[in-house]
This record gives sequence, structure tokens and C-alpha cells, in this order.
Amino acid sequence: MALPTAYLSSTKNLDAILDALKTAQAPRQFTHSFLQGLGFKASTDRLVIGVLKGLGFLDQTGVPTPRYFEFLDQSQSGRVLADAIREAYADLYQLNTKAHELSRADVKGKMKTLTQGQFSEAVLNKMVPTFFALANAADWSAIPDVPQAVTGADEGPAVETPAARREEVASALRLGGLVYSINIQLPETRDPAVYDALFRSLRTHLLG
Repeated sequence: MALPTAYLSSTKNLDAILDALKTAQAPRQFTHSFLQGLGFKASTDRLVIGVLKGLGFLDQTGVPTPRYFEFLDQSQSGRVLADAIREAYADLYQLNTKAHELSRADVKGKMKTLTQGQFSEAVLNKMVPTFFALANAADWSAIPDVPQAVTGADEGPAVETPAARREEVASALRLGGLVYSINIQLPETRDPAVYDALFRSLRTHLLG
């Protein structure tokens, strides 16, 4: 499941913590002591370490990743954070490519569906504000949309593949109780026009 389970019990200091990270030298390991040294001593602030791991800013031992160092470039930090959110909450963005623009009720409903009831209402009521607090601190202007998943009635017309066309031709060659088997070595190409011409020729010359 591409959905972080780490959350903040209070988001009031998140912006200040992110701003402090941009101006501080990256630690060898991001610890509670480092966070306290930045001036954030509340126990609720410690939860940001789990959030940063979920975003890929820290590895599981708390060591800063390349993404963390990219974030320190203040001209890129907003975009880097947006990239991290898109990646961390990938399942949510598959449901809606602009998940950060949805209402809190909509995001909560989608998170509940994605987590299949694993989390209580109390936990979801913390996961949702954490997501929006992060999204509000990000710069979405330079982030392209990701493809949105579509199913059922939302699907476009089926694409006819070379395999489907081969099956169609094979079915058509069952004439008069006899089955004619024809093996064709298809050329290696990514141009669908080549396959169109090939199977059109087969229909013309074999089926009349």
C-alpha cells in the first residue's frame, strides 16, 4: 500500500520545522536531539521523524537521503516536497491526480477505502490533517499530473492488439469444418500501422 501510516498528532509546528530544516546543516542522523536543537522540544514534534521517513527524506535509520539534501535548496524545496508527497501517497493520487485539492471529507473517505478499515476514526482524523499540512507547504505548480486510474464505465474503447487480430484471423479460417493453421512471424516494430497492413492483407487474400 503506497500510503504513509505515519502522522502528526498536531500540525501547528510543521511549517516551522520544515523551514528550520532548510536553514540548518543536515545531520548525520536525524534524531530527537537534533530536533530539540532546532527548538522543537514537544513530544508531539518527534512524530515528524516518522513523517520524514514516509516521505523518503530519511532512511529507516534516520540518515538523510538525497531527497533531503535536494530539499535544502530553497529554490527547489517546494517542488521536492510535492514530488515526495506524490510518491508517498501514490495510491491516493491514482484515485485522483489532484488529491491535494479535494475536501478533507473526500480524502478521509479515500484513505479509509485504501486502508481497508485498518485504522480507527481517531487515526484517520490525524492522517488527513497531516496530508493537507504537507500539501499546503508544497509547490505544485511545476509538478505534472500523474495518469489517473480508470475502471469500468470510465474506460475508453478497447485497443485492438496484434494478438487479438491474430485470433480474429484464426477464427475466420475455420471453413467447412476444416481448420487452417497459419503461423506468421511478426516483424519487430512499435509502429501499429505495420500490423494493420499485415492483417488487412491476410483478410483480403485469405478470406476474399
